[in-house]
Amino acid sequence: MNKGVKTVVAASLLAVAGLAQAAWPEKTVQWVVPYPAGGGSDVIARTVSTGLESVIGQRVIVENKPGAGTIIGATQVYTSSPDGYVVGTADSGTLAFNPSLYASLKYDPAKFTYIGGLARFPLMLTVPANSPFKTVQDLLAEARKQPGSLNSGSAGAGSPHHLALEMFKQRANVDIVHVPYRGSAPALQDVMGGQVTMAFLDTAVAMANAKAGKLRVLAVATPERLAQLPDVPTMNEAGVADFTAYAWQGLVGPAGVPADVVSKLDADLQKVLKTPEVAQKIIDMGVEPMPMSAADFQKYATEQRGLWADVIKKAGIRLE
Repeated sequence: MNKGVKTVVAASLLAVAGLAQAAWPEKTVQWVVPYPAGGGSDVIARTVSTGLESVIGQRVIVENKPGAGTIIGATQVYTSSPDGYVVGTADSGTLAFNPSLYASLKYDPAKFTYIGGLARFPLMLTVPANSPFKTVQDLLAEARKQPGSLNSGSAGAGSPHHLALEMFKQRANVDIVHVPYRGSAPALQDVMGGQVTMAFLDTAVAMANAKAGKLRVLAVATPERLAQLPDVPTMNEAGVADFTAYAWQGLVGPAGVPADVVSKLDADLQKVLKTPEVAQKIIDMGVEPMPMSAADFQKYATEQRGLWADVIKKAGIRLE
């Protein structure tokens, strides 16, 4: 084969390879959600996946794999073939909390292929509507007067709500007893009923009751006040500095997903999240869209992992 023919053949092979890569997706994409059907994470995944279908031209099937603090679903994604046909929701637990909460994991949060941000759930400090505590400082004064006399409900040990409490205790230097529940709903019911003193709850769970006057919000754990609760101060305004806490989530794949597939998914995901209809559906849930690029989401998750590792270590929390 002469040199000219070899050049033509090589160019043809490169072109064919390029076409093969550009063909993604050629089949259905599986989106693993590490929570039960019907919850906030599931609704977000189904809302966004519907938008993705129209952009990529293939079906996106949501599969729920709940359990073990997102570890079951995360491990399924992590061990899947890195061809771009299995992706999954990975949240603050998956990527930031679990590496410090558990002695060993079957996945490495740093080795996922990061695709992009999805959404974040602002957290807020709530008390019963008839609570004697009108401000954060009222609550802190009592906590300091009688250490261990106050308690706080959460969605469970190691949940964002629990770890927000631990950060609060550390930042404010107070002793408050943690009361774990099996999910946000029972924690919400018991704080409204006065069975617990307080609870850090996310906006998706508690906003409707707060706006209806069934729950009092003392402060929001966000950098700025929430538009839905303009009269409620931030933690910083309430006197607890360096306190920002969200439950957040994004989209990841197994390590080694081809760069061209990641680039397309990244761009398509951001496009869908910025679509007015999709963004509004997420906002209506009391959640904030978080259309981060793949690189920005990876950076954010890495920073959050370091932040919460420090909180978890100081609190001495370990889960089995």
